[in-house]
Amino acid sequence: MKTITYVFIASLMLLSCKQKSDEKRMEQAEVEETATVETTKKAKESEWKVLFDGSSLDAWHVFNADEGTAGGWTIEEDVLIFTPGDESGDLVTNEDYSNFILSVDWKISEGGNSGIFWGVQEGEEYKTAYQTGPEIQVLDNERHPDAKAGKTHQAGALYDMVAPSKDDAVNPAGEWNTCVIKVDHNTNQGSVTLNGTVVAEFPVHGEEWGKMVENSKFKGWDGFGTSKSGKIGLQDHRNKVYFRNIKIKEIK
Repeated sequence: MKTITYVFIASLMLLSCKQKSDEKRMEQAEVEETATVETTKKAKESEWKVLFDGSSLDAWHVFNADEGTAGGWTIEEDVLIFTPGDESGDLVTNEDYSNFILSVDWKISEGGNSGIFWGVQEGEEYKTAYQTGPEIQVLDNERHPDAKAGKTHQAGALYDMVAPSKDDAVNPAGEWNTCVIKVDHNTNQGSVTLNGTVVAEFPVHGEEWGKMVENSKFKGWDGFGTSKSGKIGLQDHRNKVYFRNIKIKEIK
């Protein structure tokens, strides 16, 4: 009888040890999985380059001016604010970009108008960023007359070329919008995502792009939308506008 009892106790001890070992292995696996997820997350985050973090304009300058010039662009409480003035101008990045995903938060003043450019070229022959850089529209759709000129002039549009597919994706003046712009010459694909909704898709070069330009106000503009590399720009349209959390991920 004692022998049976000893065997039973020994079996329980072995079972208990096995359970503890299994639990330890599971805990270790969970730790390793968490570490892997965190590593992957950090790696993905590191692919983004911050262009404006709320503290400086080191990555920017006024169009056709020296690096470090800010004109009417100021920083208040981590927000980049444009206030119209005599020494204003479009703001452009110091570096050129070709294929990228750009994420920008914007907020427009009542009745306001602005825009986000890519492919901007500088030079004495150009006075503003929009002469060469295609524009994603930033607008108060309810109050600015440009919204009545047609949907290709409304917020989220590829200005004067591709209208936003949804009218209700944009938040009204005074509220923040998150705009994600993708430009990929490798696949000849561009898109605009506004507050989580894809509102516009378009080619970024080639025959179809050329036809879009020909059918727009930019027909015959020397240099417009022809460069596969250029600066990112924020528009001085003589209206107050706010930007924050500007970052870019280059596509290889």
